[in-house]
Amino acid sequence: MKKIFNFSHTYSKLPPFFYQKIKPQPVKNPKLIEFNLELSKFLNINSNDIDKKVGGLIFSGNHLPDGAQPIAMAYAGHQFGNFVPQLGDGRAILIGELIASNGKRFDIQLKGSGKTAFSRQGDGRSPLGPVIREYIVSEALHYLGLRSTRSLAIVSTGETVLRETPTKGGILTRVASSHIRIGTFEFFFFQKDFKSLKKLADYTINRHFPEFKKNNPYEFLLEKVIKLQASLVAKWMSIGFIHGVMNTDNTSICGETIDYGPCAFMDQYDPNKVFSYIDYAGRYSYVNQGKIILWNLSKFAECIIPLLGENFETSKSKAINCLKKFPRYFEENWLDEMRKKIGLEKKFKEDFNLINDLFKIMKNENFDFTLTFRNLSKILLEEKSTFFEKNINNVKEINNWFTRWNKRLQKENNQKSDIAKKMMKINPIYIPRNHIIESSIKSALDNDFSEMRELLKLIKNPFTEKTKNKKFSIPPKPNEVVSNTFCGT
Repeated sequence: MKKIFNFSHTYSKLPPFFYQKIKPQPVKNPKLIEFNLELSKFLNINSNDIDKKVGGLIFSGNHLPDGAQPIAMAYAGHQFGNFVPQLGDGRAILIGELIASNGKRFDIQLKGSGKTAFSRQGDGRSPLGPVIREYIVSEALHYLGLRSTRSLAIVSTGETVLRETPTKGGILTRVASSHIRIGTFEFFFFQKDFKSLKKLADYTINRHFPEFKKNNPYEFLLEKVIKLQASLVAKWMSIGFIHGVMNTDNTSICGETIDYGPCAFMDQYDPNKVFSYIDYAGRYSYVNQGKIILWNLSKFAECIIPLLGENFETSKSKAINCLKKFPRYFEENWLDEMRKKIGLEKKFKEDFNLINDLFKIMKNENFDFTLTFRNLSKILLEEKSTFFEKNINNVKEINNWFTRWNKRLQKENNQKSDIAKKMMKINPIYIPRNHIIESSIKSALDNDFSEMRELLKLIKNPFTEKTKNKKFSIPPKPNEVVSNTFCGT
C-alpha cells in the first residue's frame, strides 16, 4: 500500500527543549465527521486509502501513520497583556510536516489529542463544538482570500469533555505554514537563552523567508513580520472579522490567522464589539485590532534586539525604527482593502474621509457590516435593493454620502457596471454568521451534520448568491444574536 503521508521533520531537529516528544492519547470511539478532500490533495496526501474507519483512527491520534514523529511545542506569551513564561501546546500535538503541491512546507497538528507537559491543569481535550467552529471559520477565511491556518479533518472522540457542562469531545486536524508564534520567541527571550533564540530565528528565516539569509537577516525578519501582520489585520477588518483573543501566543510569525477561539464576524457594525466574554475592557475589540497587533509586534521586536548587534542601544534603535513603519504599512493596507470594497482603484486623499464617514453611518444606523458593502454593488447595477431604505434615521446624511461617492466614482473613468462587478468579487454575500455556526454545532451534537456541510459548501464560493440559500446571508433575529463565542480547543 502506498504511504498515506510523506512526512518530513525539521522542527524536531532543533534542540530537545524546544518541544516535548509525546504521543496522542487514544480516545474511546473515534469517528471521522468531516474530511477536507481538496486540502488533502493540495498536501499530496494519499486520500484514496482514507475511509471513515482509517480516517477516524489517524485523525484522532489512535493510530499514528508511518513516518509520524509527534511533538508538543514549547512557547510563552502575553495573554491580555500579562506575560506567562510557559504556555506551549497543552492540547495539541504536531505529528509531522508535509511538502504541498506548491512546494511549500506545512505542519499537520492534532488539536484536542490529550495531555502534554504544557497542559498545566487542563485535560488536553477539546469539546466538539469549538472544533467545528474552527473548521468552519478557518476555511471561510481561506476562501475569502486571507492567509489562514486551515482544517483537514474533524473527529468525534466518543468521549465526554467536562467544561461548564458535559459535552461531546472532538479533535481537529489543523494545517499551518508553521506553528511558530511571537510567544515562541518570548519563551527563549524570557530565559535569556539567546543561543536558542538565534537558532529559532535562523530556523524561521530558513523555513519562511530564505531570501533574508544575506546581510542582516534578523532586521529583515522583523520588518517582514511587521509587514505581514499589517496586511493580515487590515484584511481581517475589511471583512468585519474579530479575532477575539490576539495574545502574542496567538500571533503567527508567518502572517497566518491562528487559534480560532472567541472569534466571529460582526453582524451589525460596532467598532467596540468584542466576542470574548472575559474581555471586559475591550482590549481585543474590532477597532483595537490594529493597535494590538502593533503592541504584539513590539514584544517580538524586543526578542529580536539581542540578534541585531552587540551594542544594545544601536540594536534597540533599529528595532524601534522598524516598528515606526507599522502605522504607515497598516493604513496603506487598510485603505487599499476598503477602497476596493467601495469600487475604488485610484488613490485620492479624500478616500479616507469618504470611507470613515460610511462607517459612521453604519454605526448610527446599525447597518449589517457584510450586507452594507454587498448592497452598494447592487445600487451601482441599479438592481432593486431596499437595504438603505428600511428604518433609516438620517436619510439626508446617507443621500449626501451617496452623492459624494458617485462623484468620487467618476474619477475612476470606468463604467459603473464594471465597477460593481469587481465589488461583487470583493464583498461576500456569505460569511459564517455566528447564529448559523451555533445552529450548525447544536445540530451536529445531535448527529445531524447537514447544516454544517451546507455552510461549508457555501463558504467555498462566498461571492456568488444562491436564492435557495438565502437564510445563510440574513443577519440574526434579536433572539438569535450570539454575543460571545468560546475557545475550548
